[in-house]
Amino acid sequence: MSVGRSRKLGAISWVRLGFASALISAIVLSLSVGLQPVSAQRVNAGDAWRLVYQQLPDFPRENQYTSKETGKKAENNTLVSRLIAYHLYVKTRAPNFRLDWKLTLADYLGANEVMYEGAYPGTDTLRQNPLDGDKAAIARLNRRQRDALIQALVNVFSPNSQSPPTATPDNSSQPGESAPTRSRSPQPGDAQLLK
Repeated sequence: MSVGRSRKLGAISWVRLGFASALISAIVLSLSVGLQPVSAQRVNAGDAWRLVYQQLPDFPRENQYTSKETGKKAENNTLVSRLIAYHLYVKTRAPNFRLDWKLTLADYLGANEVMYEGAYPGTDTLRQNPLDGDKAAIARLNRRQRDALIQALVNVFSPNSQSPPTATPDNSSQPGESAPTRSRSPQPGDAQLLK
């Protein structure tokens, strides 16, 4: 084997090794990022429903169901508590992202994934399965109410984002500070400016 060819094969081996190392590093990094605690873990999921009802006191409770264990009304088994349990434990969706909550509401509205009675929260603890009643309650909500529910859930599980970003200008800037410039939409011919 010639020296030139040997060097070339050696270089290719190093490139492959470098690529493999980078790939392994990326996988390890993505796994470690996934294992880091998120702000959602600061909130006890069992108590989160109370915080949602504090933000939305008129939201339907749907807590008229009877406990199998006590035979009494299960007042703490609410629509929101079951919705949170379904979201977190049945679907294992992230609690701090609006899109995930929208997917969960889409499940309730029959527009996303099928919901099974046997896996629904309350099946084992309530005399009557609350799934149909909960689906009907969510279906009765208008868009504004659904958006308010999603925002309340995100607020509870992501305390740092208390409201969605707004586009209102900040008039409290000090003299001498420049206000942020508003970017303009791309225009025909703008690509020519890059040359």
